[in-house]
Amino acid sequence: MRRINHRELRNSSSAVLRDVAAGEIIEVTNHGQVAAILVPPSLTHYELLVVAGKVRPPSDHPADLRLINRSKSSRTSAEIVADTRGER
Repeated sequence: MRRINHRELRNSSSAVLRDVAAGEIIEVTNHGQVAAILVPPSLTHYELLVVAGKVRPPSDHPADLRLINRSKSSRTSAEIVADTRGER
């Protein structure tokens, strides 16, 4: 991901937009802070969330939930939820 300041975007917007259309993702800064992220229009909503840092891609080795040891409780799920909510 390339980072440019707003002045570079203003002075060479055609070249920057051409790079974005070709698939490059560009961060635009204002006073050193990221103000915008230019992404190609072909990205999916999920890819946009990854680029924005709101979600992370899955790991190569997902957890196998079947390996978690189960335990039994003398209380029902409803009782546990009620206790958590402070209703008991």
